[in-house]
Amino acid sequence: MKSEIIAVGSEMLTPYRQDTNSLYLTEKLNEIGVTVAFKTIVGDRRRDLVSSIRTALGRVDILIVMGGLGPTEDDLTREAMAEALGITLRRDASQVAALHARAATWRITMPDNNLKQADVLENAVVMPNANGSAPAQWIDTLYSGYRKLIMLVPGPPGECKPLFDAECMPRLREALPISFIAKRTLKAAMIPESQADKLLAPIYTTYEDVETTILAHGGDIQLTLLCSKPTLEEAQHRVDELASRMEEALDDWLYSSQGETLEQIVLYYLGLRQATLATAESCTGGLIAQRITAIPGSSRSFIGGAIVYSNEMKTLFADVPAELIEQHGAVSEEVAAALALGIRKRTGATIGLGVTGIAGPSGGTESKPVGLVYIAVTDGNRTDCMSRTFRGSRTRVREWASHQALDLVRRRLM
Repeated sequence: MKSEIIAVGSEMLTPYRQDTNSLYLTEKLNEIGVTVAFKTIVGDRRRDLVSSIRTALGRVDILIVMGGLGPTEDDLTREAMAEALGITLRRDASQVAALHARAATWRITMPDNNLKQADVLENAVVMPNANGSAPAQWIDTLYSGYRKLIMLVPGPPGECKPLFDAECMPRLREALPISFIAKRTLKAAMIPESQADKLLAPIYTTYEDVETTILAHGGDIQLTLLCSKPTLEEAQHRVDELASRMEEALDDWLYSSQGETLEQIVLYYLGLRQATLATAESCTGGLIAQRITAIPGSSRSFIGGAIVYSNEMKTLFADVPAELIEQHGAVSEEVAAALALGIRKRTGATIGLGVTGIAGPSGGTESKPVGLVYIAVTDGNRTDCMSRTFRGSRTRVREWASHQALDLVRRRLM
């Protein structure tokens, strides 16, 4: 079963507000085997809303329209749905009474425009809103000869989410055939998206019943596998079978097969090896330490570190010889290695990590451009050092550098 979520409100077409309800509703729909094929945001214009509703009804089985159920002139969801379906609205006496009773509990006089919240679509079932004045509506109807399940729900998250749980989910479970969705999330670090797809497309395209999506972000490739079947066992079997083949193809690019973050995996390996880690960060400014310490229990394996931004701090906190910096420059393989060795020795950690680079937007030269980063990992006996040049903004360079550094630690501990 395919569904669509339409979020109504011109404010969500500005930079200042965003739809968050649909993420919650998507999770709930997936629990009962319903996939969300489309998400649409529509402004408070009746013509656009009618068009969006008709388009949605032409391509999905289940339609959820959020928002536009209030008392103001720009709350047009009920009217737009009536027009799209070619049905009428009626003012429901029991809802009028409920609105008056609600106003009385607040000891206020209810404005007449509030009464439009009592307008109910023909053959719709009213779903009470325990947290607001606008009731929701459920419609089980035919559109162009096909059965459609339609829900009109309020937009405020404090009303939308509890109402969807209490009123919509039980009705959906009763109306739909039993189906289950299995999901797996695989993650690979620092592999280009095109290379990942070249490796994996010949595999996942043969599994037509498993939906595979690839998302690249911040040095990560995230692969999400979804499969819907009459039983959870069938769905899980197909997902796990595909995941196993993809894991084999990705080899050591893969770091997670259950959705864990890279920092979680690094801490897992540190714990497994009974090892500890310390960091000396220059261009990343403590971002690596921040990512690690965001994980509960990280203190068992992460000793700490230093932000050694200036040359003086590199010498003071990580024992990098001043003459080494003078000879090779602060951004160099030699200084990265010295940072890793120095912070390891100063803290007594098993593993030392050193990072130095040019995050930009200025400070680069022809031989050392903006985005150049050196990363070193050492256990005192062997020191591995690599250089990467990351393109983009200062934020992007720092983000990618932190990810590359964590992946280098992971690979060292594997």
